[in-house]
Amino acid sequence: MEQFITDEIQDAAIKDLGELVGIASYNDKAEPNAPFGKGPKAALDKAMELMEKLGYTTHEDPDGYYGYADIGEGDETFGIVGHLDEVPAGNLEAWDVEPYKLTIKDDKLYGRGTQDDKGPTISAIYAIKSILDKGYKLNKKIRVIFGTDEEILWRCLAEYNKKEDPIDLGIAPDAEFPLIYAEKGLQQSYLTGPGSNELNLDLENAFNAVPGKAIYDGPKQAEVFAALQKLGFDADQKDGEIEVHGKSVHAMNAPEGVNAVVRLGMALAEVFPDIKVLQFLKTFGEDANATNLLGDVSDDVSGKLTFNISSLKITPEESRMQIDMRIPVKVDHDQLIQQVSDAVAKFDMKYENFDYVAPLYVPRDSELVKTLMQTYQDLTGDTKSQPAISGGATFARTMHNCVAFGGMLPTTPDFMHQANENWSKADMRKAMEIFAEAIYRLCVK
Repeated sequence: MEQFITDEIQDAAIKDLGELVGIASYNDKAEPNAPFGKGPKAALDKAMELMEKLGYTTHEDPDGYYGYADIGEGDETFGIVGHLDEVPAGNLEAWDVEPYKLTIKDDKLYGRGTQDDKGPTISAIYAIKSILDKGYKLNKKIRVIFGTDEEILWRCLAEYNKKEDPIDLGIAPDAEFPLIYAEKGLQQSYLTGPGSNELNLDLENAFNAVPGKAIYDGPKQAEVFAALQKLGFDADQKDGEIEVHGKSVHAMNAPEGVNAVVRLGMALAEVFPDIKVLQFLKTFGEDANATNLLGDVSDDVSGKLTFNISSLKITPEESRMQIDMRIPVKVDHDQLIQQVSDAVAKFDMKYENFDYVAPLYVPRDSELVKTLMQTYQDLTGDTKSQPAISGGATFARTMHNCVAFGGMLPTTPDFMHQANENWSKADMRKAMEIFAEAIYRLCVK
């Protein structure tokens, strides 16, 4: 195999990475032509400037949602989908370096965005440059797409897909090697029903987390605590309230958690048998795959449905729950929603949509997946790591025939969204080598 990445190429990539790290590009107040604030827009402007210097033809959305840069020609378009927005630095006292200045210390690149996702995106761009510098001609157009709202709602690429032609195949360097070929559908919704004058309850949590704690300060506490004990649930009673203990995990791993809100609801159902939403929770139980409610919902690719109830509110006017479902890639979405609607109707409840993100599925025997996997194995010698399935969501699912590919190695420490975010120069170099060889095999040979 040819050695594409040189010290000079990596140094140039690090220099441009420093330009982007120097821009605080977290989501902020919208401004004209900057829908996600001045930071993401400034990072997008800088990216367009850098790409023009590298010889790309660039286009920046006039409304400021996204940008892209094209190089090469061909009947097909290979996409590289990255993002320039980031989470805020958070507590500055927790940082050992300035978060918005690229600092090299102990052969590590420190700064917000070095791992997520400015570093991997720049690495892929310079992997392309390394191929072109060798004199090779591309047989496809390569389009580098820059998102600016990945950390929030992906509105950037929703706008891109409204306005631009789709890519034919591609990668999103915003995850971990070797690759993710299947990502479950993500459905977040509300279940609403009749209220109650017997009980006021307001347990609100994020959609995407199994609640690890639930506080009850309402009536009949002795009976409620006794019901919790009878069910074998961990809870404390003191100072006029009951605290139910659970185990918080991400909603995509809901069966691995212990849902404190559901446990409290099941106990309350024993004390307040006339409240419909509580009887629903009693029927649902602690099965985060929702088999008690829906039966077996699964496929042979991505496994079982996960179903997380994160919030419960009861007022005289209505009852309301938040749910987060991670839907197997081969399960029909519309049929599932109808199944949920029919199941909750038995408890006088209604289904209301909040947000849906379609699944990603590129078969393991596709040319894209086979080529990327072979490249990864050839460059690393790692034949144990396999193509992955995820209940989470990467930017790859915004595009047709696209998978998450790198840029973190399985052995790379995860500093994403944390203080002192950093990426070692050695891991960056290996990622660049993998990107270069993969792009060579897909877009040159």
